[in-house]
Amino acid sequence: MSSELHIGVDVGGTNTDAVLVRGHDVIAAHKSATTADVGSGIATAISTVLGHSGSPHAQVRAVMIGTTHFTNAFVEGRNLAKVGVLRLAAPATLAVMPMIDWPEHLRSEVLGHVAVVGGGYNYDGRPIAPLDHVAIRRAAQAFSAKGISSVAISSVFAPVNSDMERQAAELVREVLPAAKITLSSEIGRIGLIERENAAIMNCALASMAERVVSSFRASLSHLGIRAPFYISQNDGTLLDPEAVARLPVLTFSSGPTNSMRGGAKLSGARDAIVIDIGGTTSDLGALINGFPRESSIAVDIGGVRTNFRMPDILSIGLGGGSLVQPFNGKVQVGPKSVGYRITDEAMVFGGSTLTATDIAVAAGYADVGDRDRVRGLDKSLVEAAVDAIHEQVEQALDRIKTGPAGVPVVLVGGGSILVNRELRGAASITVPKLAHVANAVGAAIAQVSGDVDRVYSYEALGREAALRQAREEATAGAISAGAGPDTIEIIEMEELPLQYLPGGAVRVRAKAVGSLTLNGGVA
Repeated sequence: MSSELHIGVDVGGTNTDAVLVRGHDVIAAHKSATTADVGSGIATAISTVLGHSGSPHAQVRAVMIGTTHFTNAFVEGRNLAKVGVLRLAAPATLAVMPMIDWPEHLRSEVLGHVAVVGGGYNYDGRPIAPLDHVAIRRAAQAFSAKGISSVAISSVFAPVNSDMERQAAELVREVLPAAKITLSSEIGRIGLIERENAAIMNCALASMAERVVSSFRASLSHLGIRAPFYISQNDGTLLDPEAVARLPVLTFSSGPTNSMRGGAKLSGARDAIVIDIGGTTSDLGALINGFPRESSIAVDIGGVRTNFRMPDILSIGLGGGSLVQPFNGKVQVGPKSVGYRITDEAMVFGGSTLTATDIAVAAGYADVGDRDRVRGLDKSLVEAAVDAIHEQVEQALDRIKTGPAGVPVVLVGGGSILVNRELRGAASITVPKLAHVANAVGAAIAQVSGDVDRVYSYEALGREAALRQAREEATAGAISAGAGPDTIEIIEMEELPLQYLPGGAVRVRAKAVGSLTLNGGVA
């Protein structure tokens, strides 16, 4: 990273955090409440860190933004577009129709029209059936008649061969020139239903994504910042605004990912468990070589199973605003929380609700608010609540670990003050400086990436040739995303033999990352 100024912003459901970074140093940080329109909150946070540092806006070379906006919108079922679903798979998949496993409230909000037509591929790229051009045009006309302008196209084994999806998109655009089209091969992995779900989910968010990206751009322009901006995706790297407007689902879970990358940067850890304790929840994830470990199973988002790239994150209902209540003769901390109302409702801030933060202050290991307001708490209650807090963290740590040995633990987030003693399963515990804005730091230092997830026939191609091809494609993807060629490294290479398929079929995953180039220089 150069000595130029970068700004990292992370927009959470409760707080918007911002940091100003020069080279490897954080020179200003700010945390403020998230605003309803998001954009004004970002503008305020950026103005504040620039004001604290005395740096002119013109010196900012890049702005990196992380946001939970799209995840929250989908889970809550708001501002979603109706989607036309086109599956290229008949006659092979007629027994299981698209969106069959969606919760009814989301299905009714998103489903516009479904068409399953002839097409699709076998695992080795050979066609199952010819692509039915007539049926595709008929489906596009049905979409048009219903006022649908977002179309999700999926095909059997599209990650192996995406040609039919691309041909279908051209045919749809003949009828709907302005359609927002998502191809499942651009997002998901092997597994038709989950990949199709991801494409539909992305389509439902596409119109809103354009508005959000425009809002970010307008906020920066209003501040007089002419530097390019990027948005965090969920593997700890960046996307340009145009890519986010087209593929908003790739930002899902970018908040915890930013915290993990920020924790790695602030602590110097490359392999560790990062625990991000916020106001309502705690998110745990594993760092592998400085990047989040990806989930190897289908991920449920708002009740919808998907298989696009997601970090392996475990969330528990413990945070600074968690309610402390008696339950079955014991003390229970969370999962209910006062959330963003903590500064009004917690006892140390003048409220009347007993929270986990009040317990940490009463126990003497946190110094926020007015300690006098919790001096009268029963000592046995405080001790029991402290035990309950640490027990929850220990149980979650045990679940995210992959073996019995102790692991390094990095604590970040404003709620990191809740933990003050050793944890079973932790070889060491680090709370780095600026832990409370680790998510914004993670956004500011993010790199760009390229990845490949494909099935190869080792019998036909040979193992070495297949792995070389995967590395080259991942590298080309990183360069296309803006990485400097001399900065690229392969951080992940995985082979998974598929015993149920003939021909020495092996699923190969490769990821390349590199530093962002700005005007010919490496960021």
